[in-house]
Amino acid sequence: MLRGMGMLRLLICCVILIWPVVSRAEAVSLVGDGVFGPARGLITRTAMPAQVAPNGASLFAGNAAGSLFAPFPTALPQGASLGADADVVAHIRAIIGRAESPFAGYDAVQHGAVIRPDKPPTQMTIGEIFAWIAATPGQPHAIGRYQFIPDTLARVVAQTGARHSDRFSPAMQDRLADVLLADAGLPAFMAGQISQQRFMNNLAGIWAGLPTSSGRSKYHGIAGNQATVSLAYFQAEIAKIAPG
Repeated sequence: MLRGMGMLRLLICCVILIWPVVSRAEAVSLVGDGVFGPARGLITRTAMPAQVAPNGASLFAGNAAGSLFAPFPTALPQGASLGADADVVAHIRAIIGRAESPFAGYDAVQHGAVIRPDKPPTQMTIGEIFAWIAATPGQPHAIGRYQFIPDTLARVVAQTGARHSDRFSPAMQDRLADVLLADAGLPAFMAGQISQQRFMNNLAGIWAGLPTSSGRSKYHGIAGNQATVSLAYFQAEIAKIAPG
C-alpha cells in the first residue's frame, strides 16, 4: 500500500513538471499576418478558399470543375520561374489586360460594383481590398488589371506569401497573376509540352474576356461574360511568343 502511494506521488510530480511546457506549446502559422488574420495553426485543406465559381459576375471567371483551381496547385513564390523571360511574361499579361481592363488597367474595378473603393486599387493595401469586399456584400468585386474575384485573390495571395499590409501595386498584381499563368501551363507551353491551342484555352478558362478556340468566351452569357478580344488577335499575339 505504502509503495503504491509512493508511485502515485511520483506520477503526480511528473505531470506537474510537464504541464507548463505543454500549455505553452503553440502551433506555428504558415500565413503569418496575411489576409486571413493572425493564424493560430497550420493551414489545412479545409482552410483554403473555396474554388471559384464560373458565375462570379465579373470578367474574370475560374474553372471550378477543372484542374486549374485545385485546392493545392503548385505555389509560385516570389522569384520562381515561369519558364519564360520577362518580355514574354509581360506580353502575355498585356494580352490579358487588354481583354480584362482595357481602360483603367491596374486601377480597374468591375463596372457592376455600385459601392466602389474610396481610393484607386493601386493605392490600397491587400488588407484594404479585403475589407472593402467584406463591407460591400451582394455586388461584384473583380478588381485590378487581372480582375481578381475574392476567392481567387485570397488563394493567390496565400500562395505567394503576400501580406495584409502589402500594397496592391502594379508589381504586386503582376506577381499574383503569375500564379495563374503557371496554373494555365505557361512553363509547359514554353517547354513545348503543350500546344498553343491548349495553352490559349487554358488562359481562356481563367479569364473570361479571352476567347476559346470556338471564338467565344468559355463563360459566354454567364453573368454577362463574353470574349472582349477576337480569336484572330489572341492567336496572333500568342504566336509571337510560341517556342520554335
